[in-house]
Amino acid sequence: MPRYRLLLEYDGTDFVGWQRQDNGRSVQQAIEEAVTGFSGETVTLHAAGRTDAGVHALGQVAHFDLPRAFPADTVRDAVNHHLKPEPVAVLEATTVDDEFHARFSALERRYLYRIVNRRAPLTLDRNHAWRVTNPLDAGAMHDSAQVLVGRHDFTTFRAAQCQARSPVKTLDALAVERHDDEIVVHAVARSFLHHQVRSMVGSLKLVGEGKWQAADLAAALAAADRARCGPVAPPDGLFLVAVAYEDGPA
Repeated sequence: MPRYRLLLEYDGTDFVGWQRQDNGRSVQQAIEEAVTGFSGETVTLHAAGRTDAGVHALGQVAHFDLPRAFPADTVRDAVNHHLKPEPVAVLEATTVDDEFHARFSALERRYLYRIVNRRAPLTLDRNHAWRVTNPLDAGAMHDSAQVLVGRHDFTTFRAAQCQARSPVKTLDALAVERHDDEIVVHAVARSFLHHQVRSMVGSLKLVGEGKWQAADLAAALAAADRARCGPVAPPDGLFLVAVAYEDGPA
C-alpha cells in the first residue's frame, strides 16, 4: 500500500487545531476530505505535530496510505485542488516506505514565535503575531533563555492537559532576536510538551519587560510547578517551521 509524505503550510486562525475535534473544523479534517475528494478513499493523516487552535505551520509534515498508487506530483496537485478555498497548501508530496511515520520518525522540530513590539495595532500581522506594547529588551530575553536550554523537567512550562508520559525534555536551542519592531523566538528540540513554547515565550516576555531576571526564570524551571510559569503567549504568533528526519529536513 503506497504511503505518501506531505509537506504542508497552513494558516491556523480559523481552525480548531490540527486534530479532528467535535467542536469545529480542523486542518486534519480538511486535508483528509481533500484526499477523499480526488481518490475516493477514506484516509487517516498522521502529523509530526498536533498544532493547537490558531497556530500556523510553514513546514508541517504528515503521511497517509492509499490502496492504489498515484504519482506524487498528482497527489500534491489533486489535494491542493480539493482544498480550495481552505488556507492550507501541500508544498510537496513524496512516496516513502511503510517504516516512515511523520510523528515517530521525526528527529527534530523547529518552531518560531513572532512578537510585534509596538504601540500601533496590527494590520498585516493580525492573527500572525503577538502585539506587545511595552518595550522589550530582546538581548535580556535571549541571555535569560539560555537557562532553559538542555535536558530539564519542564513541568512549569507544560499545559495541565498535556498527555506526554514525562515532563523531561531536551531543548536543543532557544534564541531571541530583534528585527526592528519584530522579536522572533526560535525553539528547537526533538519534541515539545503541550504549550511548552508558548509558556516559555510568555515567561520570556516578563524578562523583556524587566519584571523577571534570568534567576527568576531558572527558579521557575527548577520549581517544576505550573503555577510558577509566566502568562502563556497566545497562539497567533506560533509557527511550526520545519521537521527533520534521517533523510534531512522535510
